[in-house]
Amino acid sequence: MTNSRRSFLVQSAAIAATPLVANSVFAQAPARKLGVAICGLGSLSTNQIAPALLKTQNCRLAGIVTGTPSKAEAWQKKYGLTAKQTYTYDNMHLMAKDKNIDIVYVVTPNALHLPHAAAAAAAGKHVFCEKPLEINSERAQQLADACSKAGVTLGVGYRLQFEPNNQECVRLAREKVLGDVKVIDANFGFAMADPNQWRLKRDLAGGGALLDVGVYCLQTARMLTGEDPIWISAAETKTDLVKFKEVDETIAWTMKFPSGVISNCVSTYAANGLAGFRAATTRGWFGLDPAYFYGGNRGKRSDGTEINMPAPDQFATELDEFAESIMQKKPTKVSAEMGISDVKYLMAIYESIRKGRPVTFA
Repeated sequence: MTNSRRSFLVQSAAIAATPLVANSVFAQAPARKLGVAICGLGSLSTNQIAPALLKTQNCRLAGIVTGTPSKAEAWQKKYGLTAKQTYTYDNMHLMAKDKNIDIVYVVTPNALHLPHAAAAAAAGKHVFCEKPLEINSERAQQLADACSKAGVTLGVGYRLQFEPNNQECVRLAREKVLGDVKVIDANFGFAMADPNQWRLKRDLAGGGALLDVGVYCLQTARMLTGEDPIWISAAETKTDLVKFKEVDETIAWTMKFPSGVISNCVSTYAANGLAGFRAATTRGWFGLDPAYFYGGNRGKRSDGTEINMPAPDQFATELDEFAESIMQKKPTKVSAEMGISDVKYLMAIYESIRKGRPVTFA
């Protein structure tokens, strides 16, 4: 296995026995697919989001935003896009005249989510933003406010909210199939290879492994419990003070929930082999390993039952749900409120580290 972030996330999909199939959640295609402009043409956009748009029932690729001319040219050639469908970060306001674009998917570095989402909203476009919503609570709220002021819908790229194996575990927890959940262990990380990438620069990333992959562990605990944490205690360690000079390398944190459930989580850029969770219950356990990959997520239950459900493309499914929420004028499952609250708890983890004590919530 290579140590690049993308190859780590896709490795399980490559060896999965169950193929990724086109989204079948929606019964029939709409009369008009909503046009999506992808803002930021990095690895995720190139290898996951653009191919996913070819599988969606409710969306289509209608534009791109990039600051790199060579990327613009390559995407135009590959997807048949014109110069009029190509924008820079400085002229996103011109989208206001482009009736073919309904949604802007913001896939730029974390600290650029606010300006790019605000520009899209000001142009009258709905915003779908990669996680985390922003690098702190104030900026996350400003982003949400910009969308609210413009009267557009904001969604957050929480793909596992639509991944069948993760959602099967939510069902097991909520229906108490194996009893009450008591303890959740959730861990995600990989060995960061490239010392020069933006994820290691605080002014762009806002943080390290916690904001990048730790948010999945936070989401797991919140999904399984259906609750928000009331107590968080965290500790950080760094083994490479040069590479991780600006951002966190490894963080371990514990959360307590109103029902009494305890979750223990680890996020890291220092080691491979952490990509799953297990929930201990009063009559056994269940979990996924891997749980957080783009495909091939699977797991087991203590009664011997395997958790290995066929899974559609996660990016296609989340985009179709977001588009459907717009067309039917109903709330999206991956709401602005969810993104804002996650950032609040991520900031509480950092606060606990700084202050050397737990952070509590009323």
